[in-house]
Amino acid sequence: MKLMRVGVSVLLAAGVVASMLPGSRAQMRPAPNKELIAARHATEKALAEIAIIDRKLMVPMRDGKRMATDVYRPKDTSKKYPIIFVRTPYNFNFWDVRNGAPRDMSAELAAVKRGYAFVEMNERGHFFSEGQYDILGAPLTDGTDAITWMSGQPWSNGKVGTIGCSSTAEWQLGVAAQGNPAFAAMIPQGFGAGVGRVAPYYEQGNWYRGGAVQMLFIAWLYGEQNQMRPMFPANASQADLIQAAKMFDLAPQMPAVDWAKALTHLPEADIMKAVSGPSGIFADRAEVSTGGAMIKRAPNDQAWYRGGLWHDDMKINVPGFWFMSWYDVSVGPNLAAYNFVRKTARPEVAEQQYAVIAPTLHCAYKRATEHTKVGERDMGDARLDYDALTYGWFDHFLKGEDNQILQKTPKVLYYTMGMNKWQKADTWPPAGAQPMTLFLGSGGKANSLKGDGALRAAAPDADTPDAFVYDPMNPVPSFGGNVCCTGNAVTGGAFDQRKMEERDDILVYTTEPLKEGTEASGPIEATLYVSSDAKDTDITVKLIDVYPDGTAYNLDETIQRLRYREGYDKPPVWMEAGKVYKVTLQPMTTSNYFAAGHSIRIEVSSSNFPRFDRNMNTGGNNYDEAKGVVAHNTVHHSRQFPSQVTLTVVKRAE
Repeated sequence: MKLMRVGVSVLLAAGVVASMLPGSRAQMRPAPNKELIAARHATEKALAEIAIIDRKLMVPMRDGKRMATDVYRPKDTSKKYPIIFVRTPYNFNFWDVRNGAPRDMSAELAAVKRGYAFVEMNERGHFFSEGQYDILGAPLTDGTDAITWMSGQPWSNGKVGTIGCSSTAEWQLGVAAQGNPAFAAMIPQGFGAGVGRVAPYYEQGNWYRGGAVQMLFIAWLYGEQNQMRPMFPANASQADLIQAAKMFDLAPQMPAVDWAKALTHLPEADIMKAVSGPSGIFADRAEVSTGGAMIKRAPNDQAWYRGGLWHDDMKINVPGFWFMSWYDVSVGPNLAAYNFVRKTARPEVAEQQYAVIAPTLHCAYKRATEHTKVGERDMGDARLDYDALTYGWFDHFLKGEDNQILQKTPKVLYYTMGMNKWQKADTWPPAGAQPMTLFLGSGGKANSLKGDGALRAAAPDADTPDAFVYDPMNPVPSFGGNVCCTGNAVTGGAFDQRKMEERDDILVYTTEPLKEGTEASGPIEATLYVSSDAKDTDITVKLIDVYPDGTAYNLDETIQRLRYREGYDKPPVWMEAGKVYKVTLQPMTTSNYFAAGHSIRIEVSSSNFPRFDRNMNTGGNNYDEAKGVVAHNTVHHSRQFPSQVTLTVVKRAE
């Protein structure tokens, strides 16, 4: 797998925003063709006819480091223009050296045509930008310094709006919390890796879930962390830098990696070395701006609070249009962040927070079609006019147009899978949503799809626990899911889970076929009572919609590393053999209609690999261990141990 350094135009959500998914973290570089090259030339020519183009500006930050910046603005100099700002770790070099043609400039062209200046900047430590790279381009002050610089330009009207997906979105939250008066509006999309801590989640930018490492960043950092690259003299002229950009794009030429194999390497901390990846913040760098190697940090390590992440002690008072998707890596924390801002912003700004939740993969909003397929499941017609929404938003907040965008747009526009339609709500979860609790039960043999596990309205009287063996050398493979950026290791989306449910180390609990349709829109909380003969282990849960023919589509998944069961801000607490512990997992989230005749199912196991790293069960550091121990884990269910899953159900008039 070769991670692509993509142009900002494919990341931008205004005009062509999140449309061309190469804006997400891990996409292969498309093969060039004559038609593509001709289109790129035509767009470049059209842009040159209407725009003043200022490339390879080196904008100084407060510490003297300079960030490479391109500016495109209308030729009419009698007016001042609002700014659409895109800041990214990806390559936006206007000249594609390897293809010998200008890259796609359609986002820049669309912005200038609509009366905006378009500014794109590389994060610190990437390509022509100076300094040492860290996640989200830390220090945090780079983002606000950039906004101060551009809003003070003579051609600026003093208002800046930000947009982008994935890495081009995640930094927006932390910078918005800095309170720069020129930061007038933001449209973050697929922004989960920018969310550090927001109750009840402690993911630290998607690094963890439930205290287990999400392995996506290992693959992503292979192409992004602290690349050794040539730099140009500080006195190099702008003309020389532009000329250099035609000869060198400074993009590292990374060998392809089979991540499905590479992520199995032990110890985990040596994966980057095993694939001959660059040294950097993943495991090697002892001290960077955020403080030390990421793989060695605990969920509440103070290093997470010194970088570019946004946390729930940082108030945001910027109007926000938040774009999310059900099969992205962190829709739960994303929605928690959205709700937090609605509750804590100044009243007038709290009313200026809107959300769209699509039934797609990471940054794939505009890939929706009349028959949107996510994995194997047909989600129906999930198309949406994103251009109208994003430009309507910017026209209102950056130009001051009274275009009724706030009145016309629901606070929450979300897509309900199974029902396959867009729905509107004033809040998330929707008003009137109620909890529906289902209790686990069995005759002690819930192992696999052939077992006797059930979900019922009441807990069983007696405990007939379900036991299974978790061997870290034979973990349950990830199959579909709410994922991003692991190369060929995991394919995201909804897939029939029945072949996975043949394993004895997966416990399967299913309701009887539903007599009436049930819409689950909101968080799904699982609380299990478990015991083990290991000091530490993991518990995983997966939520599934089972069709009448048996097809079992996954909706969301979660995990809990049991050493953190009492809290991520507390020291690890080890298990005692045979003792039963109450474990509440990080909430899942979805909007799905379980039609009449369908069943609700959860799977319980102790691994989902390589979606999450495997627990070696030793109570050690985990990241530096090459040998694990087998854990014998048990799920208990009775009135005394009421293992349960609680869905958020919306009742609607038929």
